[in-house]
Amino acid sequence: MTEHVSALDLFTIGIGPSSSHTVGPMRAAAQFNDELRAQGFADQPIRVTLFGSLGATGIGHGTKNAIITGLEGHQPETCDPEYVRSRTEDPNVEFVFEPRTHLPRHSNAMKFESGGFSKTFYSIGGGFIESDDRKPSVKQVLPYPYQNADELLEICERENLTIAQIGMANEVAQRPDRNVEQELKTIWNAMKACIEAGLNTEGVLPGFLKVDRRAAGLYSRLNARDGDQSMDALQAYAIAVNEENAAGNRVVTAPTNGAAGIIPAVGYYALKHRNISDETLASEYLITAATIGGLYKRNASISGAEAGCQGEVGSACSMAAGALAQVLGATPRQVENAAEIAMEHNLGLTCDPVGGFVQLPCIERNAIAAGTAVAAVRLALNGNGEHKISLDTVIETMRQTGADMSTKYKETSMGGLAVNVVEC
Repeated sequence: MTEHVSALDLFTIGIGPSSSHTVGPMRAAAQFNDELRAQGFADQPIRVTLFGSLGATGIGHGTKNAIITGLEGHQPETCDPEYVRSRTEDPNVEFVFEPRTHLPRHSNAMKFESGGFSKTFYSIGGGFIESDDRKPSVKQVLPYPYQNADELLEICERENLTIAQIGMANEVAQRPDRNVEQELKTIWNAMKACIEAGLNTEGVLPGFLKVDRRAAGLYSRLNARDGDQSMDALQAYAIAVNEENAAGNRVVTAPTNGAAGIIPAVGYYALKHRNISDETLASEYLITAATIGGLYKRNASISGAEAGCQGEVGSACSMAAGALAQVLGATPRQVENAAEIAMEHNLGLTCDPVGGFVQLPCIERNAIAAGTAVAAVRLALNGNGEHKISLDTVIETMRQTGADMSTKYKETSMGGLAVNVVEC
């Protein structure tokens, strides 16, 4: 069972189009490069085998580009997105695709081999990677330890604290050597910059699908209308982020790249239409979202390859709903209720990207989920926090549903819309 998940790990500044297929493989390649050099095998030919979902949709997700640049020592947080897009081939790196081979530990597996040295990594979602020689995690001493939402709510009531306060206290305790609030501000500013870049960029997204960018035109038309356009603007914000992600540009994993538009869009909606300050969004909003996201990562999954799109878009929708409720003054039980409502109506959502690109239906799914998050908050704030279905129940249900879901509906592009849409 995963220990406390840091907000600074759950929200990382990287590049598109995928946290599991781009960010994770780049990190794995960079780590293999470091270990290869430590073994004295530098400048040797490298063979990379991509298994399962990575083998099935790696090309559309820019996995080769990410691995090639990672082997050169680049990292997602600091790399030049344009340079990564340009690195399509390397004569020193051979790729083998095994989409029908699923290693027992995780379907997003990749094996690196060079000079007699080999290592297998697993991209487990959200840019997180693991390997077979992973060392046991050190038990963390936190001021407010909990394993599930019920325990979290008990602490809130016993200590008379909000979920945001508990999340921040644990974060600071876990990261004593870092300025947590300043790093959260940097993350929030990157989210805003991504939205604003998307709202000001037109053109066609990469890949043979030839998907037109829509956010800029949509937002321009909204600004010419009278009346409250906040919900339409909310969707434009989400589309803007996911178009930037699909283009392979700078984006914040939140908690994955495929679902990167929801949390920024709902936060931007709170800034522009609900008068919530940047300072509050950087601290209370993001830390509450991360606290809820940690529950999903700890007790279920945020990986599309493990849980389908309910694990990505569903988790992000739930995180955004709880976080928005927090900054709008909800009680802890209303926050939990909002997060529960949001996930309840994403259960069973499949991951079926057409052509392996994080474009269709992924971009619109983020827009719809942003609206669902706001609707969930409205329902929760109109109640007193009491409800029949708990957040823990929907998290466990999501886990079970993901386990039961056919592999072809989990990020492989072998089922659903991916095989029923004519690629043109």
